[in-house]
Amino acid sequence: MKLWGGRFSKDTDIWANDFNSSISFDKRLFKHDIAGSTAHARMLNKIGILSDDECSLITNGLLEILTDIKEKKIKFNNDAEDIHMNIEKILIDKIGDTGKKLHTARSRNDQVALDIRMYLREEVSMVIQLLSGLCGTILNIADSGTSAIMPGFTHMQPAQPITLAHHIMAYFEMFRRDTERLMDALKRINIMPLGACALAGTGFPLDRQFVAEELNFNSITANSIDSVSDRDFVIEICADLSIIMMHLSRLCEEIILWNTVQFAFAEQDDAYSTGSSIMPQKKNPDIAELVRGKTGRVYGNLMAILTIMKSLPLAYNKDMQEDKPALFDSIDTVKLCLPVFDSMLGAMSFNKDNMYASAGEGFTNATDLADYLVIKGIPFRTAHEITGKIVSYCIGSEITLDAMNLNEYRKYSTLIENDIYEFISLESCINKRNVAGGPSESSVRQHIKESENFLKNLTIPDYE
Repeated sequence: MKLWGGRFSKDTDIWANDFNSSISFDKRLFKHDIAGSTAHARMLNKIGILSDDECSLITNGLLEILTDIKEKKIKFNNDAEDIHMNIEKILIDKIGDTGKKLHTARSRNDQVALDIRMYLREEVSMVIQLLSGLCGTILNIADSGTSAIMPGFTHMQPAQPITLAHHIMAYFEMFRRDTERLMDALKRINIMPLGACALAGTGFPLDRQFVAEELNFNSITANSIDSVSDRDFVIEICADLSIIMMHLSRLCEEIILWNTVQFAFAEQDDAYSTGSSIMPQKKNPDIAELVRGKTGRVYGNLMAILTIMKSLPLAYNKDMQEDKPALFDSIDTVKLCLPVFDSMLGAMSFNKDNMYASAGEGFTNATDLADYLVIKGIPFRTAHEITGKIVSYCIGSEITLDAMNLNEYRKYSTLIENDIYEFISLESCINKRNVAGGPSESSVRQHIKESENFLKNLTIPDYE
């Protein structure tokens, strides 16, 4: 008989029972459920509902169940529906009727809300740890690439010269924001909902603050209805994970392009590449492609939970059981992608000569030519027009701006002197842009230093 079956006159249909069951996926919450139940039992003891002996019997029984689960001695039962009822039933079978007292002043509604929050605290902290490792790898690449000149792009067209360090540090900023978002989300996750019961609390004199302190929560929820019906924190994390995957996918796209023969800016390490079953020359960037592909499933999970929650009336509804497969899959996918991506990126080599050549061939110094003319007194729009004509001439002549002789330049403006060559050199184009946030070596070095301090001072909460 079900633990809740007193009102019912017949057993649940076998198909309905299996359909209703969530143990296949929520079993991963076992340690959080046991920790929450242990704290709840101690609180019941504190307010006099459980005797000292009853509390000891329950908490020791829960500890034994935790050990048995870890040692794979326990097989969960679909008939008990979920991890909460499974553990409660196992406890009752182990210690007898005293186990039936554990669920006093508690509902599965506030119990599952508690478990998910405890689970997410740990998982989010782990993702932050993985992000910090990736950020460290990016800093290593940047530190060795402050003088490695490459073209910067807009619209996938060569735009202005930058350095590899400046380019890769843009991704550091993305992953830094991801880290900060997750750190901030922990504030909203780490709020204790137990005590809300089904939706309206209980008449027993619960000490919710005691439970919060036992479980290392910062505060307790302020409204019992919201406590059990809120999944904003799940949606927020799924959104944050989607943004992380978007950032990974953008860098994957560039890595894939850089590894093509046409770009040849980088070469993937053999350990993170695959071959073709028919074409012996192939070296495919499958890891980067898979990360890019897995981004779609994380996006899908976000849309799933948003859709599940979009029209649910207060308070708890069974629809909300479907939040966990989407959440768990997003967490698992990000935790799968980050370490392999980090290792792949760290093992990649960069062809700095090809990057430099590409920056020169793409007229990335054309803006500086226009700026040169402005400095000589020509209005910018006129300078822009003159530079465009010079670039068109170079394209027709199959030469770069650096290769034009002075006489050719002076056909377009007699104000152009020998100093033009130094002014439009790639090195000069970059290093004159030494404002904060710019691509000059000094600016990037300062950015790297500040970023190293960010990682050094990052304190990741430990909820284990």
